[in-house]
Amino acid sequence: MIEEIEQVAVASREPMLLMGPTGAGKSSLARRIFELKKQRHQLEGGFVEVNCATLRGDTAASTLFGHVRGAFTGAQRDRPGLLRTAHGGLLFLDEIGELGPDEQAMLLRALEEKRFLPVGADREAESDFQLIAGTNCDLSGDVQSGDFREDLLARINLWTFQLPGLAQRAEDIEPNLDHELEAAGKRMGRRISMAKDVRAAFLGFARSGEAKWSANFRDLNAAVTRMATLAPGGRISRPVLAAELARLRAAWQTVPAAGSDDLLLTEALGPDAAKLDLFDRAQLACVIRICRASATLSEAGRRLFAVSRGQRKVANDADRLRKYLVRFGLTWPCRPHAD
Repeated sequence: MIEEIEQVAVASREPMLLMGPTGAGKSSLARRIFELKKQRHQLEGGFVEVNCATLRGDTAASTLFGHVRGAFTGAQRDRPGLLRTAHGGLLFLDEIGELGPDEQAMLLRALEEKRFLPVGADREAESDFQLIAGTNCDLSGDVQSGDFREDLLARINLWTFQLPGLAQRAEDIEPNLDHELEAAGKRMGRRISMAKDVRAAFLGFARSGEAKWSANFRDLNAAVTRMATLAPGGRISRPVLAAELARLRAAWQTVPAAGSDDLLLTEALGPDAAKLDLFDRAQLACVIRICRASATLSEAGRRLFAVSRGQRKVANDADRLRKYLVRFGLTWPCRPHAD
């Protein structure tokens, strides 16, 4: 995927859409794309980033498209807006699904015509920028519900890349551990290290099914920061590691509400749910939850078989999961099988 992203980044100025859970690295990847294009002298402007979830009410349009003095109460001077600031550069709109309908319409026109009307202005402004959008939502579902414009999705959906969560990227944990240790050392002004056995123990836990990494790289960053802060002389010891693993386990522990498995299984299987053994009920309920929290069958398979897939010559996660669901008369995404 990274190779394809690099190829697209160098060859295209069209919008890109990065999909993935919060903390999966969309912002970091957008910045790396900008740096790559900058090195190739393909961009003259800077990198402008905003989380659309922070834009609310009347300030949303002003933040993005700017305003003129006197446009509304408190507008004491002109404001260029982020689109004009990004002229010649790259604009990263994270959580683009949070934009309101008016902002979506204005953004679509800005992408297609490179022009837009600042709030309160009589004359249009111009800006030529490349857009990267990020989201952790199903924008297609938002289109169906009327919360996102279909034409805007079509415009930003030319190059779409799905970033898996950290729990599905076991091979990325070790190099990112090294990165976080180095970064923590720079912040604290001392070298941060781990004994070989401590490092092995941390990686063993981090790659296991027990590690949820709910906030993805934010969880990893927080874990390393805490251990580095408490490390005597900058060397993370076994007691420090043990305390951190206990903290992570407690943070990720979830207690299902009473009867939640029954409701989930009855919804999926109907009356046949009552015919399942307790063992099958617990296992199948877990599988259904993972499936419904995943964007694709392959992603769900990677999460469910994260450990055993490394022992197979061919990691056919989707096929394994599909065959398991068929045993219970289910098909993706965990709905009753249609004969």
